[in-house]
Amino acid sequence: MTDERRKVSSPEALKALAHPLRLRILRHLSVHGPATSTTLAAALNENTGTLSYHLRMLERGGLIEDIPERSAGRERWWRGVPGLDIRRPPMDDVTAGERAVIAELDRLRGAEDLELARRFAAGQGEEGGESEEGWLRGSRGLSHLTKEQLDAFHDDYLKLLAKYRHTPEDAAPGARPVHLRWFGIPAD
Repeated sequence: MTDERRKVSSPEALKALAHPLRLRILRHLSVHGPATSTTLAAALNENTGTLSYHLRMLERGGLIEDIPERSAGRERWWRGVPGLDIRRPPMDDVTAGERAVIAELDRLRGAEDLELARRFAAGQGEEGGESEEGWLRGSRGLSHLTKEQLDAFHDDYLKLLAKYRHTPEDAAPGARPVHLRWFGIPAD
């Protein structure tokens, strides 16, 4: 696994992300590894035509890529782009329309985070099964930070994520996909 990260913060890439099905596609590829449009369609309960369209949008946004060595004939295998670091562009650099797209992406991601928090409180894993004993971890904290210290904390968190980041292909035996979230919000 490489530590090299490719930052993506273009409004075009974020627009490609701001769709519920595309987020589900990316999540599936992240959790289960490479897939074809046919296997994705079956897993996500969608038709292959719809999936093919959204795969092309994600590819244009630089968020997924095909795997030529696995593809044969018309069958294309897709994976998330390795080393991708998706960031929000500076809000001063985007148009009002792009702000609306970013707000929709934030809404979709926030809804996902709320569902993860609900499942955490219920002690449920991805499939909603009860008792994920030993697999659930959480922490909450409060600190008094300057803006610069908050930025440094965020950067350190990203370094920690990079240290432990593995794909389904390079994960250790017995590894499971684990959602990790961090956010900092002023308390006053």
